[in-house]
Amino acid sequence: MTQATLRTARLVLVPLADEHLAGEIELDADAEVMRFLGPVRSAEQVREVHRRRLAVAGQVPGLGFWAGLVEGEFVGWWLLEPPQRADQGPVAGQAELGYRLARRWWRRGLGGEGARELIRHGFVDLGLSRVFAETMAVNVASRATMAAVGMRYVRTFHQSWPDPLPGSELGEVEYEITREQWEASAAG
Repeated sequence: MTQATLRTARLVLVPLADEHLAGEIELDADAEVMRFLGPVRSAEQVREVHRRRLAVAGQVPGLGFWAGLVEGEFVGWWLLEPPQRADQGPVAGQAELGYRLARRWWRRGLGGEGARELIRHGFVDLGLSRVFAETMAVNVASRATMAAVGMRYVRTFHQSWPDPLPGSELGEVEYEITREQWEASAAG
């Protein structure tokens, strides 16, 4: 199964491809976008990360990165990827949700709109049993998006970082939604 093209009221989510690289470079060069992710990246660094992002689509059928477009304009990317660390649980039946939007598209509800569609896709089209997301505890905006799409706080945990970001001493947080929770909220 290859990645599907997904649609919401305002977004077209297409599998990430080389044609989206310029948008990725812009995202990763913006210090405010990268505030809770790490230092800004050079174009060459983003090219390397882009190759790794594309490779995610080959790990588990149907998962990967999607470029979000509004009227053909690159807004950012969303992802569903298999768990990478042992503390995230087994790969089978679950995926990690992520998103990154260009600053000019913030505060328009697009992050949540794309996240809701990926959650729906994960449960309905891919048969996942759990979708989870992680962010720094201090990333209030991302946590609000996670809660707004129906995800629930699971835990706070700490990781060791070579160059910790401000606020990392407060840890990372994990949110989740199970298929049963999603189905119950969709039925309500």
